[in-house]
Amino acid sequence: MAKILLVEDDADITFAVVMGLERVGHQVCTVGTEAGAKEQYKKEKPELILLDYNLPDGSGDSVCRWIKEQGSAPIIFLTVRDEEADVVHGLELGADDYITKPFSLAILISRVTAVLRRTTPEQGTCLHCGAITLDRAATRVTCGGVPAALTAQEYRLLLVLMEHKNQTLTRTQLLEMLWDADGKFVSDNTLTATMRRLREKLGYPDCIQTLRGIGYRIEG
Repeated sequence: MAKILLVEDDADITFAVVMGLERVGHQVCTVGTEAGAKEQYKKEKPELILLDYNLPDGSGDSVCRWIKEQGSAPIIFLTVRDEEADVVHGLELGADDYITKPFSLAILISRVTAVLRRTTPEQGTCLHCGAITLDRAATRVTCGGVPAALTAQEYRLLLVLMEHKNQTLTRTQLLEMLWDADGKFVSDNTLTATMRRLREKLGYPDCIQTLRGIGYRIEG
């Protein structure tokens, strides 16, 4: 997963965001000032920056401009400033997304995932596990060479598992990851039903393992 720099001076928001992002596998470094943001950016070389607009010693504007001068790391603004002009200004500065406070942690994680997918070079488009092949470029899944007709939710679940091959994912982690960009609710029962249908359509592959009371993993 990704190394993320969170620039936020509110301790409660910082705690919640760090807990949420680390739960889905990200590494998070936190600072609360403009000076700290620049120092940690040079030190950590993060793959994504979550940036508050209002900082005690400066503004998100200047941090965003400075980071864009250093390289191409994506930036997501986190701010209480929800006027249309503020959103447009943030995006014109080069931000990749703009989230207003208060925000849902699940939606934040979904937006982070979406930005990372757009901005991180893929190491090949196909993922393999046993007889299963998932082609990300074509959004296509085959099992033993036979196409599998998956729903969007089934495809996303398989993609998450295959991107974390040989890694146990808890049910909570999967629910966070599967929450789509529109904030559509994915319940625990929905996850169970989706996994059941996915297994059936793939011919009940041995590589998809259930860890009772914990979650799932795909091995291969």
